[in-house]
Amino acid sequence: MIKLKYRTGLKDMPSYDVVERDWNIKVNANESNLNMPPLVEERLMARLSCVAFNRYPNEQVDTLAEQIAANFNLTKENVLIANGSSEILEKLFFAFGGRGRKIVFPWPSFSMYKIYAKFSASTAVPVDLREDFTFDPIAFVDAIKENKASLAVICSPNNPTGTKIPVADIEYIAKNIDCALAIDEAYIEFDGGTVTGLLKEYPHMMVARTFSKAYALASARVGYLLANKKVIEMVSKACMPYHVNVLSAITADTVYQMRDEYVPRIQMSIAERKRMSELLKQIDGMTVYPSVTNFILVKHPKATQINEYLESLGIGIRSFGNAPRLENCLRLSMGTREENDTWYKAIKDFVEGNVQ
Repeated sequence: MIKLKYRTGLKDMPSYDVVERDWNIKVNANESNLNMPPLVEERLMARLSCVAFNRYPNEQVDTLAEQIAANFNLTKENVLIANGSSEILEKLFFAFGGRGRKIVFPWPSFSMYKIYAKFSASTAVPVDLREDFTFDPIAFVDAIKENKASLAVICSPNNPTGTKIPVADIEYIAKNIDCALAIDEAYIEFDGGTVTGLLKEYPHMMVARTFSKAYALASARVGYLLANKKVIEMVSKACMPYHVNVLSAITADTVYQMRDEYVPRIQMSIAERKRMSELLKQIDGMTVYPSVTNFILVKHPKATQINEYLESLGIGIRSFGNAPRLENCLRLSMGTREENDTWYKAIKDFVEGNVQ
């Protein structure tokens, strides 16, 4: 029998949990619970009917990059299109990491940062957020300098805490470090405090964004990186040729052209987040952390039991179990008003003992 020789350490690599079930209400992945607006869908279907499937997708990807660049007063050479901001972040870890190199990021934050560090043979240096999950820029800069980091990554607004990292704090970091600095702005459309205006002043800064959240394109897997031309050129070397397919590129291009159609939905998500935060605060024993995203992080002594009860009702939320720094924490994405009312009532009834 042939014994296959896998890469050393592959068996022990952590995995990102993507196992799903057919939920009645699904608010566990920070997705949009609304599909494409009718006008956008109509325009997209018309464009897809003209796709030359026999050709590689250079033209469509370039068109999307040009449109994004124009919106930020940049050039196409300042934009890299990829399969979600997740692929972009992975490539940044490969481009700036490697054996013996250290990559610094706040913790808790996006769980894939630790996985990307392992895959790129880099050393992960998580820097704890304060007890209330606020960010300490001075401690972060100190960690970068002490570890002689080659890359620093900040998720702002932060997932899974939902907390905002002020632009002034990020500029403080940019001014005081001499390594690459990537800002993961996956949830920025729900906040507006972007650092894209700092890119020209700080050429070692990069901004990663996604279409998966505010623009409801999680299935299409499209994201982009804004950065100095030289950075884009070098990071592109870590990408495969034609790595973004034509269907996703045209879909994202159409959505970006018609992004005003999404403004009411984004505003609705923000309003629901504010409404549900206030309601959750009324539940006995519930700690509700401030959020500027499309989700809310809460903490409750009976978090595990709450999650199990919601699962029994076919309601999917994100439970962190005994994860360090996130013990007894639950993350709830904003669904429709009716969905939010349903899961809220279920949580309230359980905590108050009004269930059989």
